[in-house]
Amino acid sequence: MRRLILALAAAALLLGGCGGTAELPSVPAAVEGIAEADAVTADGPHNDFDVMFLQMMIAHQQQGLQMIKMGERKAVRQEVIDLAGAIDVTEAEEVRSMQRWLKAWNVPQTEITDPAGHAAHGGRPATGPEEIKALQDATGTDFETKFLNLLVAHQHNAVELAQQLATTGQNTTVKQLAERVQMSRTQLIKQMLVLAGG
Repeated sequence: MRRLILALAAAALLLGGCGGTAELPSVPAAVEGIAEADAVTADGPHNDFDVMFLQMMIAHQQQGLQMIKMGERKAVRQEVIDLAGAIDVTEAEEVRSMQRWLKAWNVPQTEITDPAGHAAHGGRPATGPEEIKALQDATGTDFETKFLNLLVAHQHNAVELAQQLATTGQNTTVKQLAERVQMSRTQLIKQMLVLAGG
């Protein structure tokens, strides 16, 4: 439950603009927020770009969650551990929503197993296995540096995917998700750059 609260607190910080301190929501508010997210549907017309965006984002975020799990276990500073936990909850919820929408449209969650396979259609390269291996092998402050730098690049790719969907997508709910991804990941990148510089 603490991770749900952290996720919503992080979202409030990221989407609330500059300055100020976000208050942690109560436990009932946290549960209600996740329940509301799980209830969102993607009714209405959709096009191939909506489908492709969701498929790419699912693969992208599932790979990112591998890194996030490592961050939760291996980071040194509590603020990095908390940030990783918040991202974990938020992106896992997003993946569930995207999978649910694709299922409702009767299309597969992914047409290919390689997240970089859509590169010809605007998809960004996936984080390579060598980079993941280097992260797995790193420890202490070296791990934190590698983790934050790799996650910044990973989230930048999500921003680029979301920006492309804004001009090519059709489904209102999917476009709203893309807008949230663009805003939240841009703020996350700023936050992680501060942590990396510390």
